[in-house]
Amino acid sequence: MKYFWRLFPLSFILLMSGCGMQNLSALDPQGPVAESQFSLIMLSLYIMIFVIVVVFVIYVIVLLRFRERPGDTHIPKQVHGNRGLEFVWTIIPIFLLIILAVPNVMETFTLADVEVQEDEDAITVKVTGHQFWWEFEYLDYDVVAGQDLYIPTDTRVIFELESSDVIHAFWVPALAGKQDNVPGITNDLWFEAPNEGVYRGKCAELCGEGHAWMDFRVVAVDPDTFDTWIANMEEPPAQVNEPQSEVAVEGREVFEQNCISCHAVGEEGGNIGPNLTNFGERQNIAGFIEYGDENLEEWLRYPQELKPGNEMPGFNHDTINDEEMNALIEYLNDLKVLED
Repeated sequence: MKYFWRLFPLSFILLMSGCGMQNLSALDPQGPVAESQFSLIMLSLYIMIFVIVVVFVIYVIVLLRFRERPGDTHIPKQVHGNRGLEFVWTIIPIFLLIILAVPNVMETFTLADVEVQEDEDAITVKVTGHQFWWEFEYLDYDVVAGQDLYIPTDTRVIFELESSDVIHAFWVPALAGKQDNVPGITNDLWFEAPNEGVYRGKCAELCGEGHAWMDFRVVAVDPDTFDTWIANMEEPPAQVNEPQSEVAVEGREVFEQNCISCHAVGEEGGNIGPNLTNFGERQNIAGFIEYGDENLEEWLRYPQELKPGNEMPGFNHDTINDEEMNALIEYLNDLKVLED
């Protein structure tokens, strides 16, 4: 027991440092949904603090008043069957639960009624969870993206959540609480991002070996930039379809021989894996690896070692030699739809 008080501060520091490294927090709310949910978190916290303070005050009073004193042998007054006390310690918890439950239930129904939240400027995105990546289909446009979800600021975004395999959970802590992606069922969710920036998202449901690395990014941009992004994704600019160097031309050939059956660029290719039309704009590879040529090559050659259980095959040196790999990487780096 004496070591517990030494371990507690260390455990707390490790816990908080872990939260910082993850950079996933609902305590810095952005937008109406997150702010509403944050207010409920704070309400719960205030109630718990009140209960803790009251309990500790009563504990200290009892400890001091009824402590054993030298020579004092009388038995304190017994309060068993005291209806007044029983009434008090029954009514107070009920009262606190009502204070906690009523706003939670009301806000839950308000946020869950997605149809009420729709407006003429809202956009709808179908989100499909895969093992272990995210697909974003913009239903108001002819656009499909993978891993990076682009949205305009100050615009309501309605999400239709589905899954292609097992149960996943779509979660962007800074913008909204999580909602499950269930095979055969469509769940709804909505949120708004008031400020430009990148918000980290994650799968919040254990979905297999690669669950811990099933991350994605929500990229909030101003409406004009979003319109440009959508237009270029619908009709990719020349730099997407026409590589900018001879090495990248060779890389496109390697891509078409090995990758295009699973990954689309523009309107060409398969949909087994994420759409790569704007791959060169990403900050992460496979959702969690820092973008860079060395990391990209490692991912292409050993995907199962980096994200176990995913469906992407690895390309060893017999399949793609070093020269072809360098060309493929240059081609992938050129896949952009927005200017740097």
